[in-house]
Amino acid sequence: MNTDPRALQMIRELADAFGPSGFEDDVLTVARRYAEDIGTVEEDHLRNLYIYRKENTGSKPVLMLDAHSDEVGFMIHSVKPTGTLRFVQLGRWGEIGLSASKVLVQNAEGKRIPGIIAAKPVHFMTAAERANGGIPATSDFVIDIGATSYEDAVNNFKIRIGEPATTAAQFEYDAEHDVIFGKGFDCRIGCAALLEVLYRLRGVELPFDVVGVLSSQEEVGDRGIRVAVNHVKPDVAICFEGCPADDTFTEPYAIQTALKKGPMLRFMDVSVICSPRFMRYMEQLASDHGLMMQTSVREGGGNNGAVINTAMDGVPVVVAGVPVRYIHSMNCITSYQDFEATVQLVETAVKDLTPEKVSRF
Repeated sequence: MNTDPRALQMIRELADAFGPSGFEDDVLTVARRYAEDIGTVEEDHLRNLYIYRKENTGSKPVLMLDAHSDEVGFMIHSVKPTGTLRFVQLGRWGEIGLSASKVLVQNAEGKRIPGIIAAKPVHFMTAAERANGGIPATSDFVIDIGATSYEDAVNNFKIRIGEPATTAAQFEYDAEHDVIFGKGFDCRIGCAALLEVLYRLRGVELPFDVVGVLSSQEEVGDRGIRVAVNHVKPDVAICFEGCPADDTFTEPYAIQTALKKGPMLRFMDVSVICSPRFMRYMEQLASDHGLMMQTSVREGGGNNGAVINTAMDGVPVVVAGVPVRYIHSMNCITSYQDFEATVQLVETAVKDLTPEKVSRF
């Protein structure tokens, strides 16, 4: 797979950035650097980042590109007498994958301290606990940073409640097989795709003013986009996502989000019915230009598109998701091929769309 070293490095830096919901600052620091050649950048108090193209005039209809910058994470709830840390989830994790996972915990000085999510070892479980597979409730998990007491954790490790934590997984790229490993591809791979589309549109005249938004706190209830959509006031929108791939555990006939098959655009999930005419337009556009695209009808999930779609007088929206295996877990898998295919499809759509076409959605 031919890759652009700049784009691959951007994906790496965005994925590795520490940024659970509400703590997206490091992600925005990375994004600001890659947005320098695109236009003007602004930030609000919810850590939403707005990117305005140099070519915008302020007098055209507005096309918004959105991707959420946060990743699922944890917040420290309390410090136990043993020095281990109770936590609550920021977003929804699959509990089965938490135990024995390495995490990074931010302390009062802003340092990221390594820890392990721990549960009662099997040697000390009752027969009933072992019969349950040894999977405790989230409230029974703790993070062990190696402290020996409450005082040690607070005074020496500088732990305090209210600080964030998330997986310590790091970006790796298997170039021979085009497989990307890492964390936070929901939705850092979408953030990278948004920035890449804007980068490729530099100097291109369009009938829209295009505004990119890296929105905050999606994993805890689409909070940032509720502010951002009212700030931008778009006439039409495309959301980027890192969407859950279903190709390793689903019956073949029902696979709708396979790795290396291009972006997945959903007709619906439990939060939104994406604008049907806009969806069919995207299907036809992909067919006309020979671009990869998958479609799905999702029985779960949710995304920022739901908020955008019902904002103001209703905004036509589609969601372009880069397939990611095992999102909301400690380690994820995606591919550069799907990133590139998503960028190509959305770039083509932004160049092809006109206010007249949008009026028919």
